[in-house]
This record gives sequence, C-alpha cells and structure tokens, in this order.
Amino acid sequence: MRIIGIACSPRKGKSTFYALETCLQAVKVAAPEVETTLIDLSEMKINGCIACGKCLKVLECSQKDDFLKMIPILSDPKLAGLVVATPVYFGSMTSQCKAFLDRCVMFRRNGFLLRNKVGGVIAVGGVRNGGQELAIRAVQAAMLVQDMVVVSEGQPTSHYGAALWSGHPDGIEKDSLGLETARNLGKRVSEVAARMHGS
Repeated sequence: MRIIGIACSPRKGKSTFYALETCLQAVKVAAPEVETTLIDLSEMKINGCIACGKCLKVLECSQKDDFLKMIPILSDPKLAGLVVATPVYFGSMTSQCKAFLDRCVMFRRNGFLLRNKVGGVIAVGGVRNGGQELAIRAVQAAMLVQDMVVVSEGQPTSHYGAALWSGHPDGIEKDSLGLETARNLGKRVSEVAARMHGS
C-alpha cells in the first residue's frame, strides 16, 4: 500500500513542502508498513490540459512534459491514498496544482483509476485565515469528480483538511495548531486507506 503526497508550490522546499513532509511522517508513525512518496512540483514542468482528446481511450497524453513521469505512479494499483498540498493563491490553489489536477482527467477517462483512493488536502496561507478552507474545498472538488474518498483531517480537529499558517511570526515550524492538522490528516488518510485497501 502506498500513499503519495504532491507538493504544489512553485517554491522548492518551503512551507507547503514542510507541511506535506509533516503529514507523511505522521503516516509512517501511524502505519510503518505503508510506503510514502513525496513528489515536489516546484522543479517540474506540467502544462495545463489542452483538451486534445488523446487520453480518451488510452493512458497517454500528447503533451511531452513532466506529467508523463507521474502516469505510472498514479495508475499503480498499490496507490491507496493521495495527499495534495497547495499554498493559497488569491483564495484558491496554485496554477501548478490546477494543472496537475486537470491533467489527471486521464485516470477518470480510463476506468476511474483513482476511484476509492483516499484523498486528503493541505492548504498553507500567508495569514491564519487566508483562504485555506476555500483552497481545500477546490482541490476536494477535483477529487470527488475522480470518485475518490475524500476525508477531513480527522479527530480531534476534524474540519476540512490541514490548514497551516506560513506567516507565523516564528515560522511555520511554530504553527502548532496547523501542524497538528497536518499530522492528523496523515493519520486519517492512512487509517481509511488501510480499511479500504488493506496493508
């Protein structure tokens, strides 16, 4: 069983990456047998979907960019969970995140390959209430269209997903509430994935 994390920030190794690392570390604590992989989009070139129709009947894309590397990873039957982490840009996800989610249309078109995979979302805003919930819900909408099983970050916080504050005066590392939601999300995704997909 494998849980994949996608860091959708254009900035390498910054707050969103840290939040996703924290989440995936919690997966390993809760379920050491689960494989985790963090994919960082910051240095990848992923174009937006151009609706060319190439993927209507085959798991291929006409665009020769870095998304092609992700096709075998995301179509692997061992995939049980997907955590998408995005900074908040103008109340929603980044363009990198949107391009990634749009290109995933091929998995829907070729037998709903992401169906019943567990989906969790992390959003990192520059202020405490900087649009994190809006960004989370936008990503969750794309997951629901894939027929994924979307979860909150679980108890005891249990809202929409993990919401963190990168503008904390002492850095995101001191955002104890936000980091708690990231850890809870990792535990919740791994818990539901284990129930649905076994270990």
